[in-house]
Amino acid sequence: MDVHYHDYLQLEKILNAQSPESIKHQLPAHDEMLFIVIHQAYELWFKQLHHEVDSVGAILRQPALNDNSPELQTIVHRLSRCVTILRVLVHQVDIMETMTPMDFLDFRDMLRPASGFQSWQFKELEAKLGLKFEQRHGKEYYTSQLKQEHVAVIKEAEAASSLLQLLNEWLERMPFLKGGADAEFWQHYKESYRSSLAEAERNNLSAFDQVFADGPADSTRSLSPAACRAALFIMLYRGYPLLQLPFQLLNCLLEIDEQLSAWRHRHMNMVHRMIGMRIGTGGSTGKDYLKAAADKHYIFKEIAQLNSFLMERRKLPVLPEDVEAVLGFRHGG
Repeated sequence: MDVHYHDYLQLEKILNAQSPESIKHQLPAHDEMLFIVIHQAYELWFKQLHHEVDSVGAILRQPALNDNSPELQTIVHRLSRCVTILRVLVHQVDIMETMTPMDFLDFRDMLRPASGFQSWQFKELEAKLGLKFEQRHGKEYYTSQLKQEHVAVIKEAEAASSLLQLLNEWLERMPFLKGGADAEFWQHYKESYRSSLAEAERNNLSAFDQVFADGPADSTRSLSPAACRAALFIMLYRGYPLLQLPFQLLNCLLEIDEQLSAWRHRHMNMVHRMIGMRIGTGGSTGKDYLKAAADKHYIFKEIAQLNSFLMERRKLPVLPEDVEAVLGFRHGG
């Protein structure tokens, strides 16, 4: 049987999936259609983000990811797609803001107690990326308005290995220097780093030890010292061919955090513009809740903090010849 565009996309379902409350109340509000379509589009994009993140997780869960195989390029490609999708989500706020506060008031009270706070797909996505329960703002009620089947989905995601946890395991499997050479390199690097600091930055040296020195496990951290050393090494020597894709992977995660933050702040400012200091339709504190969540919900912040320990290329320690050979292109002879 031939495939038809209309049937393949199930447009019968999609184009009949808008049911404005204002029509049901016989008080038609023109902009409610826009409001519905934008939020439905958000949920479709969330579904695609789940599809991409799940596929990346499946690759990273392999017992031994071959860093010199197409798999790492696949991870980077799909995470880059996530970044592009998140940029689209940010720009969709521009369309929403063509609706004025008075336009919104035409139907806002008919939506109670529905709220964007009830988007279980977004909460599940945050959990899959690595936002822990204890790190959430308002964790005591963040699932209180959800259906029980959706709470179960989020709890399942929280119990599974997140992308951040899988990243930690991947980085720990990438020791570039063995045994005593590793300790010698980082001691040399610390001394070079010390000389690059301004007087007001001297406290960074104690932070250096806290981040990179092995010690008792710290449950407040997402990345172990070994993983942090591997990530910093990738950042420092990303010019070598073998490290270019790993660096792009780390950079994609930072961009995901940046775009999520941009989306939260755009959403927060839009809510303030639309309802001022009024509470959300779901009973939240509106702008205040969104601001607190935006400030707290950085998932890959430990990667971003590693940038504090970078220094100028011209001061980087020269790598041992055997390590340099492994990181570069191999030539037969």
